[in-house]
Amino acid sequence: MKDFFRLVRVEFSRIFSNNVLLAIFIGAPIFYGFIFGYVYQQGKVVDLPIVIVDQDNSPTSDKIIDAFSDNEVLLVSDVRYTPGNILAEMPTEQYAAVITLPTNFEADIFQKRHPEIRVDLNMANMVNANTASKSIQSVLMTLNAGIEIEGLKKTGLHPTQAAAAYESFKINFNKLYNSTGNYVTFMLPGMLAAIMQQIIFLAMALVFSRDFEDGYFGNLIQESKFSIYHIAVKSFPFLLMIPIMWAIISMFIPYFQIDADVFNFPMLILVSLLSLASMFIGMLFSIAIPSQLKATELLMVISTPAFVLSGFTWPSLAFPDAISSVAQFIPLTQFLSAFRKIAFYGGDISSIAPEINILLIIIFITFIAMLLLLQLKIYRYRKNPKNSLTTVQD
Repeated sequence: MKDFFRLVRVEFSRIFSNNVLLAIFIGAPIFYGFIFGYVYQQGKVVDLPIVIVDQDNSPTSDKIIDAFSDNEVLLVSDVRYTPGNILAEMPTEQYAAVITLPTNFEADIFQKRHPEIRVDLNMANMVNANTASKSIQSVLMTLNAGIEIEGLKKTGLHPTQAAAAYESFKINFNKLYNSTGNYVTFMLPGMLAAIMQQIIFLAMALVFSRDFEDGYFGNLIQESKFSIYHIAVKSFPFLLMIPIMWAIISMFIPYFQIDADVFNFPMLILVSLLSLASMFIGMLFSIAIPSQLKATELLMVISTPAFVLSGFTWPSLAFPDAISSVAQFIPLTQFLSAFRKIAFYGGDISSIAPEINILLIIIFITFIAMLLLLQLKIYRYRKNPKNSLTTVQD
């Protein structure tokens, strides 16, 4: 054990001598946590610019314009009486929508001709377009109901009867789990988990590949010829450091007032399994590819699309089967699936059993693979030792 902890101390010194590794491992989660948190802190999209083309210029069209002006999601950037060249303005103004009220709009309403309001949505940004569309529909449906009820009242119906005649039934939406539709609650936890998987990948990609490059590997195998011993030495510092980083980024949840239950035992199990799976995948690449640059580049191939492939923002049911199958064996996919069950639905260990099982499979397969591969490399190295070795210093 004395030799083991001596090597662990050396490992710590090698980790802290790598400024790039420290910047990635410690700085990235904190920096990106603040950046993404503040980006989504507002919680919802507001003041989307729209243009209203009022070709009628009547009291009714004025009421419609006032209703849009009162909506917090929409910002009436311009009211004009002719369309002009809106397409030419789009690159600079980027209007979310253009609403056109046709000529004789008010007269057609009074004469029951059912005039049509044209809404042109800017679909270049899907989030803005969907948000604007919902708000525009809400405003116009409310006004439509109000105009219809006023018309019925003018025929002599009592206001209560007029409202009942227009509404055959009522609709009551009860929003569950993130009831306010807060975007920071939706996005930030998933992004923090994706960041943690990526920095663990990148950190572990250097643990053995660096040793192969600078010759330190030769010193290590003089201490022991068993791969499991060296895996334990390399893992020990990160088994201490990774929980600290998880503790730090978990503070973003209360800091940004995210309504998610993350401080519980099932979440602890889930975080531990994600960390181990990410560690073992990163370490396997580090053993298989004796180049720091190539190991990190190949791991980036996995980590870069991981958030998209996880199904966190776009449902995995819409993926082609081949892509969906591959995505299931990226640790982040299982973590985020189980995260929602625990943090928002109040699930327990049994509810995330499928995700736990797949994470355990990933851990087992990668551990056995790196154990055998490293043992093979130790055998080959001992059979054909290098001429120059670095010296292990306490």
